[in-house]
Amino acid sequence: MKQDIHPDYHFIDVKMTDGTIVKMRSTYGSEGDTLALDIDPSAHPAWTGGNAKLLDAGGRVSKFKKKYEGLGF
Repeated sequence: MKQDIHPDYHFIDVKMTDGTIVKMRSTYGSEGDTLALDIDPSAHPAWTGGNAKLLDAGGRVSKFKKKYEGLGF
């Protein structure tokens, strides 16, 4: 294995949206830095099962629905 080609892994603090801080190993910054997240697993609807709204102002979904509106989808 080649020497000195791998990134430096170190411990950082990751601050979640609810204020909790988790220690993780990362290549971000340097040892002891804090990474504040805007979206994390405790707040994102993909992980919490929340309802996501489909926003489509006359785009692809609207075109699809209009094209196939008579077929009873």
